[in-house]
Amino acid sequence: MRRGLEAIVLAAGLGSRFGGGKLVSDFEGRLLIEGALGAAFAAPAQGVTVVLGADDRVEDAALAFARRWGESRRLRLVYAADHAEGLSASLRAGLGALGDDCRAAFIFLGDMPRIPHDVLEPLAEALDKGAVAAAPVCDGRRGHPALLSRALFAQLRDLTGDQGARAVLDALGDRLALIPTKDQGVLFDVDLPPT
Repeated sequence: MRRGLEAIVLAAGLGSRFGGGKLVSDFEGRLLIEGALGAAFAAPAQGVTVVLGADDRVEDAALAFARRWGESRRLRLVYAADHAEGLSASLRAGLGALGDDCRAAFIFLGDMPRIPHDVLEPLAEALDKGAVAAAPVCDGRRGHPALLSRALFAQLRDLTGDQGARAVLDALGDRLALIPTKDQGVLFDVDLPPT
């Protein structure tokens, strides 16, 4: 755990393309959101903030997961009242819940269940070496989670609509550290139910 680092799990969406209930649906023998929660709690972060919204069952799932793993003290739940606006609303709610001592935040997406835990420490190390943000890259594609320094929080709070941090990261140039990985889990998300 590193002082000043926090983790945020964006889990407020409806999952409409999935047909609703996406994050609490079964995925490989567990709830879909549990993959993101496991990665967030594995991050070298002081706390894990889960942003809630469209599906009340996500709160119960997060609480139950944290209890099972002995992590209840690190869990913070935040409700994004304007979650219907999209990803930016969830991001704003998560950032708004962080204390003044937070110097950077990992951003996890609730529908990305295969994030490899071994990318997390290298992301933190990149910020220690002066990067403004860090993200994994696999097969030439930038993946998740991103680790974003406080210097970017104001820009992120200004985002609107169904967009996350992509444009902010794109504008960073070489101030964004890219951490290579061969693990496709940094790219894998669930949009549609299994067929």
